[in-house]
Amino acid sequence: MAGQVDLTHFKDALLVLGTAGIVVPIVHRLKVSPILGYLAAGAALGPNGLGQFHTRVPYLEWVTIQKTDEIAGIAELGIVFLLFFIGLELSFGRLATMRRYVFGLGLLQVLISGAVLAALASLFGLKPDAAILIGASLALSSTAIVVELLATRKRLTSTTGRVTFAILLLQDLAVVPILFLVETLGAGRDGSLVAGLGWALVQAGVAIALIVGLGKLVLSPLFRFVAETRDNELFIATTLLVVVGTGVASAAAGLSMALGAFVAGLLIAETEYRRAVEHTIEPFKGLLLGVFFFSVGMSIDFGRLIADPVLILGLAVALVAVKMLICTLLARGFGVAWPAAIETGALIGAGGEFAFIVIGLAMTTGIVERAAGSIAPTVVAITMAALPAMASLGRHLGRRLAQALPADPETLVAPPEEAGGRTIVVGYGRVGALIGTMLERHRQPYIAIDRDPTTVTLARRKGRPVYFGDITKPDFLRACGLDTARAVVVTVNSPTLVDDIVTVIRTLRPEAVIVARARDAAHATKLYAMGVTNAVPETIEASLQLSEAALVGLGVPMGPVIASIHDKRDEFRQMLKQSRTNAPKP
Repeated sequence: MAGQVDLTHFKDALLVLGTAGIVVPIVHRLKVSPILGYLAAGAALGPNGLGQFHTRVPYLEWVTIQKTDEIAGIAELGIVFLLFFIGLELSFGRLATMRRYVFGLGLLQVLISGAVLAALASLFGLKPDAAILIGASLALSSTAIVVELLATRKRLTSTTGRVTFAILLLQDLAVVPILFLVETLGAGRDGSLVAGLGWALVQAGVAIALIVGLGKLVLSPLFRFVAETRDNELFIATTLLVVVGTGVASAAAGLSMALGAFVAGLLIAETEYRRAVEHTIEPFKGLLLGVFFFSVGMSIDFGRLIADPVLILGLAVALVAVKMLICTLLARGFGVAWPAAIETGALIGAGGEFAFIVIGLAMTTGIVERAAGSIAPTVVAITMAALPAMASLGRHLGRRLAQALPADPETLVAPPEEAGGRTIVVGYGRVGALIGTMLERHRQPYIAIDRDPTTVTLARRKGRPVYFGDITKPDFLRACGLDTARAVVVTVNSPTLVDDIVTVIRTLRPEAVIVARARDAAHATKLYAMGVTNAVPETIEASLQLSEAALVGLGVPMGPVIASIHDKRDEFRQMLKQSRTNAPKP
């Protein structure tokens, strides 16, 4: 006969799972970040929320968490995996590609913001070591929420997305020395704070170097051996062993488990099994991070917010204002246009999840007093909750300011008066830049037009014939040589803007050759009805390229494959052209 089960042991797990199964779908339908849903649920059900009333209302004991240490073990595992995911993203190749923004703009943002915030914290009577740790932790931003916002709004590949992501990469990397600094100060070691930080940086560098070296010797053979078994469960177990095992080894050496997980992610990122590991642990990612943010929400003190709303909200506004101002000015100093610089500043202005980790550790070790430590998480949580509104406000302010300020001299260069034989490329993002490269390779003259001043400035510094302007303006189109252009290639990714550009071109020059990027088959059909020479639907082209790769991989000779792909492309083109009579007219 089975023994009686103590349900209290499962209550906390059920609460977290209930949040994942009920609250997150609700906030997702409301188009709110799931992270904010976990934060709100943790705040409501934690010891500072409804949990504090369980003695008055007994049944609340079953639907709330009364002590933060009740899920401390699970939350610690969430932190471990959070650092592991970040380490997995921080491959050295990615850092090298974005090194100017990462190690230039990102490093200055962390150092200057941390110094200013530490100075402000000291004005409230905090000791130097506590002020430095709070300043450093508040200088970091929310990688999880910001990246999700950029991805949802399809702005990861924009100038704002690239610059913001570079800063977040450096901030994630800065967590390592900050954690070392907490441990150094918490251990009460002799020496100055500067010496402690320097020693922390040295330790971090040595640890990363050793882990990368060991990874080249151990990890690839290990994962190769496991992969040869073709056992997915064994691969999952090995991945978890590496993550947790490295964390435990790090803890045994006197460091944090999170730090060990971080270097484990860096280690795997340098192997050929990185993508497989990412795919393997994806099911664990959302739930474990959800547990972490749920525990973060539990640290929000509603009582303190109700008691001192002016102080808490004032500190939140001050935090955002200081970080946004510093980041915006630094981004502008690195050549980022005002609109992107201001939007980046708004995204970086809020606090981040690592503030909870650092301040929590600092409180545990006695570096930060309980009073100061209880205010900071509430302030950070408020700024994180306001991130979507801040992102929209930053974009709006950037556009308004850009209209009032003089333009970059590079963007004021007029298109050359060279008469004929050119191709006009509209849009100089990744697609437009690649088309320009192919035209150069085949010695075809061209000019490119883009409305993003930062894109234009960077391209012109590389010697590319890119000009700033609005291609929907008839006078500007004529100045670009539309009347004598051999072709116009429209590469922008906004279907509405593509339609507007095609309409203007057809009005000014009905016989012009127009090759336009289309979102899908329906959009391509509409463009053919508008009179484009050729529409290239992204979905169909992706399918054709996948088919080509699959057939070649199966051993079919390249020649027949390419011929069949061309034939199929022509079939699609004819089908779309024949459907244009039923397409909506512009």
